[in-house]
Amino acid sequence: MALTSTLIANTNTTISPSTSFSGSQTGIAITCMIFCNYTSNTPASITVFAVPNGGSANNTTMIINSLSIPGGETVSLDQEKLVLGSGDAIIAVASAGSVISATISTLPV
Repeated sequence: MALTSTLIANTNTTISPSTSFSGSQTGIAITCMIFCNYTSNTPASITVFAVPNGGSANNTTMIINSLSIPGGETVSLDQEKLVLGSGDAIIAVASAGSVISATISTLPV
């Protein structure tokens, strides 16, 4: 298992680890995504995209739309798994820059 942590900007921010593989690895399974608004009292929202290789962050690739996270709160998404292949990415944008951190747990496949 590997962890990747990133601060989400108010512009498109790649929050998934690199999807360039070597050897027999053909992808990564995202087992959990945790979003934390670490400010004490300022709510912020996130929009998240699952972007295939060669694609872009747009309405077609959106998986979370403007999820509001109150200040000091955390949201954990771990009910479904996403498998990313070569060149795929998870991209997020926040309503305010650098107030929400994203932590992603992955397994090689």
